[in-house]
Amino acid sequence: MSLFKKLVGKILNQPEDDDDQDLVKLGDQLKNADLDYKFAQLFTHSGGFFNYCADEAEALNTLNHILKIEQVKSVFCWDHDLKNFLNVVDVPYTPQLELFNDCAFITCEYLIAFDGRIMLSHNNILHYHSSRLPEKIVIMANVSQIVTNLNDAMSKIKRNGNIRNLTSISGSNSKLDTPNKDNTKLFLLLLED
Repeated sequence: MSLFKKLVGKILNQPEDDDDQDLVKLGDQLKNADLDYKFAQLFTHSGGFFNYCADEAEALNTLNHILKIEQVKSVFCWDHDLKNFLNVVDVPYTPQLELFNDCAFITCEYLIAFDGRIMLSHNNILHYHSSRLPEKIVIMANVSQIVTNLNDAMSKIKRNGNIRNLTSISGSNSKLDTPNKDNTKLFLLLLED
């Protein structure tokens, strides 16, 4: 593979075409890496689009860019704080999931560094099953939400109490679970706390 193609692959935040290394091996190679780096590598390897944002202004610009590039016309968003972002970028949204929504803008419970998955609950997607979400999903999270593994996430959830409808999602290339749909695009806006 040419150096140019490798650089373009890195710029687009996507795994290289000839990178057939499986997620488990990559996770093992990254076992001593910082959690945020490990999560980012495994998330993008599974087909997710990782966007680090130093502050809310950068997150807003990135969100606006994603919505324009993806030609989003209607967003499912019920979170009050996230609605403020959509009001600024002037994109229509609904507080309930509708068939015409072509994107979901949600939060998450945890980012799992072990395999690059994102844990969701009713706090993020209400009573909807993750498979009902639109093909484009934009998730806003903070660095402090990165946990080592599923056990770590579950123990934190246990301490927090009443959390229902737990599920996890990953990029469309993940072999660990069945993705929402083959053409799902999963974008993460990761903010510093």
